[in-house]
Amino acid sequence: MQSSESFGEEQEFRVRKLELSDKSKGFIELLQQLSLCDSVSDKEFEDRFRELSSLGDDHVICVIEDPGSGKIVATGSVFIEKKFLRNCGKVGHIEDVVVDSSARGMNLGKKVIGFLTDHARAIGCYKVILDCSLENRIFYEKCGFKQKEIQMVMYFI
Repeated sequence: MQSSESFGEEQEFRVRKLELSDKSKGFIELLQQLSLCDSVSDKEFEDRFRELSSLGDDHVICVIEDPGSGKIVATGSVFIEKKFLRNCGKVGHIEDVVVDSSARGMNLGKKVIGFLTDHARAIGCYKVILDCSLENRIFYEKCGFKQKEIQMVMYFI
């Protein structure tokens, strides 16, 4: 009986696509735990949400909402790069994965990564890639990723 209860609890934290109403559920505040993210007005959020939604399966943002508090406690995104290489192949790029500090250790990050990688596979990507900090390397290895080469960056700020 305990295993079915655990399964029920596990199911409560489900991954879904971002909705317009998620701004009021702490979505921007969650992103602020990851990186610099200034306040975003309702109009700015709606405009960007509609722009990204118009890309369909080529840009997906997922979230996990805490069923108890109604707050967004995890998120991540994947966008699809269409290439000429590999017979006009596609590559998924995972970005902006974050789990609320109060909800870490509940496998929500693995759920987000699973959702995003499943999406990339389902639409025909031959690989999915991401950048992460050295501190997060072990987490991503547990999700099936392996280190390959190095990351380079050039900021324009």
